[in-house]
Amino acid sequence: MKTRVSWSPSVYAALGAAALFGASTPFAKVLLKGTSPVLLAGLLYLGSGIGLGLIRLLRDRGWRMPSLSRSEWGWLALAIGLGGVSGPLLLMWGLATTSAAAASLLLNLEAVLTAVIAWVVFRENTDRNVVLGMIVIVVGAVLLAWPDTQQSTSGWSRGSLFIAGACLCWALDNNFTRKVSASDALFLAGLKGMVAGVVNTGIALALGAALPGTVAVGEAMTVGLLGYGVSLVLFVLALRGLGTARTGAYFSTAPFIGAAIAILFFGEQVGGVFWVVFVLMAGGVWLHLAERHEHMHTHEAITHTHRHVHDAHHQHTHDFPWDGREPHTHEHTHAPITHSHPHYPDIHHRHRHP
Repeated sequence: MKTRVSWSPSVYAALGAAALFGASTPFAKVLLKGTSPVLLAGLLYLGSGIGLGLIRLLRDRGWRMPSLSRSEWGWLALAIGLGGVSGPLLLMWGLATTSAAAASLLLNLEAVLTAVIAWVVFRENTDRNVVLGMIVIVVGAVLLAWPDTQQSTSGWSRGSLFIAGACLCWALDNNFTRKVSASDALFLAGLKGMVAGVVNTGIALALGAALPGTVAVGEAMTVGLLGYGVSLVLFVLALRGLGTARTGAYFSTAPFIGAAIAILFFGEQVGGVFWVVFVLMAGGVWLHLAERHEHMHTHEAITHTHRHVHDAHHQHTHDFPWDGREPHTHEHTHAPITHSHPHYPDIHHRHRHP
């Protein structure tokens, strides 16, 4: 009898990442008044990088270099360059000549491109429920922005291409980050925040932007720590357990969460379309939660490092003194094994399907 894959910790992580990122949007909109968009992006990322760096130092009681392979450093560098630097710059260039409504619609391309790249390029497995769930969630996101598009029909030329390019950068970033998602999520998110923050802030200052007051800087960095930093940590944890396409689908609920917060805390008014979107997005998430994926599969031998317990996939001995506490983190090797059980395309289930 097949067991239903449902509310795993990874699902909570993906929805938590979407909630924090979605919540950051209305707050960032308030902070944007009187501040350069590129400078604000830099401050948000700096808040993420510095905040997560301090948390990691306290957690580890000092600096510890993660054990990434050469190829993993390559994937991480590509993810940071595309998602932390190129993506935000393309978005700002696009927003300069594109209406907010058109930009909102175009930003929904990220979830679609993330899934397509995961399925076509990286051969991540999918099934009917996942595809339908993705379609329903994206349709909901489009409808959420659609009423505003009646106010403007301009800005669908070069600016649109810049925004579409930003979505492509972030979609590639999501897929590349999955390649290193078994590593320390705090380190990955913190490094991305520091690099993106320094680069974007430097570009803004070079273009003549002036730093806002101390209070405004602190507010921006706080929003960045939660909406960009902690959100990205949860996103990496979700990638580790769900795979790229499913994580991207859950994360695409962020615009709805942001809109809900704008309604509850900023008094924005909504019409009937909002509640249609609520039903669509809830239905899309439910389709993913109702997914059943179980078959006989083979795990090839692999050596990597991540936080784990000694479950069916972690039956190894230790070459160091161990006090028996779990979960713990160390480099370990998985011996080949063939078995059947419900699973996601997580870091231990990246096998091909016939």
